[in-house]
Amino acid sequence: MPRAGTPPIGRIKSIVGGSAGNLVEWYDWYAYSALTIYFAPVFFPKEDKTAQLLSAAAIFAVGFLMRPIGAWLMGIYSDRHGRRSGLALSVALMAGGSLLIAVSPTYARAGALAPVVLVVARMLQGLSVGGEYGASATYLSEMALRDRRAFWSSFQYFTLIGGQLLALAVVVVLQTAMPEAGLQEWGWRLAFGVGALLAIGVYILRTRLAETQSFTRQSRDRQRSSVIGLWRQHPREFLIVAAISGGGSAAFYAYTTYMQKFLVNTSGFSRSSATEIMTVALVVFMLIQPLWGMAADRWGRKRVLYVFGFGGVLLSVPIFTAISRAETPAVALGLVLVPLLLLGAYTSISGLIKAELFPAHIRTLGVALPYAVGNTIFGGTAEYVALWFKQAGAESGFYWYLTAIIGMAAIGFVMLPETKTASLIEED
Repeated sequence: MPRAGTPPIGRIKSIVGGSAGNLVEWYDWYAYSALTIYFAPVFFPKEDKTAQLLSAAAIFAVGFLMRPIGAWLMGIYSDRHGRRSGLALSVALMAGGSLLIAVSPTYARAGALAPVVLVVARMLQGLSVGGEYGASATYLSEMALRDRRAFWSSFQYFTLIGGQLLALAVVVVLQTAMPEAGLQEWGWRLAFGVGALLAIGVYILRTRLAETQSFTRQSRDRQRSSVIGLWRQHPREFLIVAAISGGGSAAFYAYTTYMQKFLVNTSGFSRSSATEIMTVALVVFMLIQPLWGMAADRWGRKRVLYVFGFGGVLLSVPIFTAISRAETPAVALGLVLVPLLLLGAYTSISGLIKAELFPAHIRTLGVALPYAVGNTIFGGTAEYVALWFKQAGAESGFYWYLTAIIGMAAIGFVMLPETKTASLIEED
């Protein structure tokens, strides 16, 4: 097990191992969103394209409704049985959900049963991701040395975005390898089958990870992790984490997963062009995560967070308005990169600032549950709200809605202590 006095290679190996699992976990989660434009007609045979996307987005939101439950159950599990055990369990659930989507029947064959199977699969994936965020954020934060903690913790979103990129890459390969009709009829299933196989492999990898000092050094009579204990002992931290998670998650899903549909459904780009634009944008977004992490190690967490909080409030409306009017892929790409560069200031250290707020015995639950609550209310519904505004003929209303939610996060950043100097992670 990596300790403070051992060579850095052991610690880095553990961080890389945990991050690799995170990549596959989020690939499976985002494959649903990346392929919605293809499989929505298979499960929801309606004439209106926006109505199909709304139905698929509603099931996407169902996965988010399960995330607080997953955060609760697996947050406690990880606090009591170890971060490594929680990571292994989360990826096992993801494998099951992805496999179920890969073999799910269509509406033409099973009628109303088809979307029901899709709902069950997303519920499994929601449970998985609900536990994944807290376990991986806690694991990476506890494994990193104090003076490089933000840098190493930034690899949570580095690999999270990597998973999203992998999903988009698979879509590009499928688009190139088969006609659109074949991709819409059955080709999309291949992506979920690949995800299930990768998740099984990562499960084996995660069972062999080293455990963190923060968990192993606790005494046997340590306090037990529980929701009641979390709320009684840390109500202020709970509310702050929920608020900043809501704003950060809404922005993340608006500018990444929903943006691909926005480019098609509003800006008028083709599906392939929208995929290419978002692929390049996400590569840049992924690469800036460690840079923002290094900035937070040097100048503190709050200064970096303010870049996203107040920058997002000022720019959300003009940026969405400009993207809706973009006429070329190059212009659209340049505009999409602006909010992503700001958002990186939050995503790079989002897990770390939460982990540093809580003591070891309740840390995973403290990171996971309030994050899942904020993410479910504002992140999981962002795409649905955006499409609702569009269908109502008032699409710009979503731009103002997003501005308000990011403003909520900005208030949370002001209330947040400077965890660079007040971290409750005691081990280096």
